[in-house]
Amino acid sequence: MFAVNVRRRDLDAYCIYTFPWKIGIVAFMANPAFLRGEQVRETLETLASDPFFDVIELSPLKPEHWKVAEEVKENTGVEYALGAQPIIVIQGENPNALDEPTRKKAVNALKKAVDDAAAHGIKKFAFCSGPDPGAEKREKAKNALIESIREIVEYAGDRDVYVILETFDREWDKKLLIGPLDEAIEVAKIIRKDFSNFGILWDLSHAPMLGEKPEDLKKFAPYLAHIHVGCTKKLADGSLRDWHPGFYRPGAINGVKEVADLVKVLHEIGYRGALGFEVKPEEGQTWLEVVHAAKGVLYTAYANYVSKLR
Repeated sequence: MFAVNVRRRDLDAYCIYTFPWKIGIVAFMANPAFLRGEQVRETLETLASDPFFDVIELSPLKPEHWKVAEEVKENTGVEYALGAQPIIVIQGENPNALDEPTRKKAVNALKKAVDDAAAHGIKKFAFCSGPDPGAEKREKAKNALIESIREIVEYAGDRDVYVILETFDREWDKKLLIGPLDEAIEVAKIIRKDFSNFGILWDLSHAPMLGEKPEDLKKFAPYLAHIHVGCTKKLADGSLRDWHPGFYRPGAINGVKEVADLVKVLHEIGYRGALGFEVKPEEGQTWLEVVHAAKGVLYTAYANYVSKLR
């Protein structure tokens, strides 16, 4: 959490504005070694001891690493959330598979991750859809995904865990089923008819690949449960990649202006969730370089926004 001291020229005075949302960071993206089960203590202790951060997003951990996470939490009071996206994107589980055994296998893997979250007092659990099967099979895949979400959300609700679905690109890189924000909200509306512990995660990093802008969030405010902040990577051939480069890196799309636009919209819609950085070091960078660059971008973006308030 932080505050900015901004001069209000209309008052000829300085005003202090506290950032209105919890700030998080995806640990397994910020330091890729974390996802390999390396530097777990170093990563968690470094991030948890930084007063800028309120929430650390974890990937599913081995038992010995959960023990480390618990020690860090006890010593610092940091809040954890669990991101199960690697179960799908890396391990290949598919909650919208059209064959039932494959779909059930994915659901069971995600339920196990929910159990891990609940066992360690984690209240927020995020995951994503599986691969987009193409236009002809897309509707059937959405129905399969909805069935999987129902099972996971009901299971999580019994354990006091809130479930969040993240939207990804469908054309450029990960090519997942969900997908465009309006389609994600269609799914959310169906799930919310029966369950209250479900929402959507929108990622500024994915926005350029989906042709979306922060302004688009205004139509879907009641369904937003979490926000990620980061960048798309544009390559020399014009193609886009979901590589989450740090801010100011070559080819990184998004910067202070885009983050300030996001802050403005979230403030206007009365958003109450958290903002989590999702940035990753590139070759030749240390992981803390991208972390500190992201902090600077958010600070500047927020200062720019509040300096224009009247």
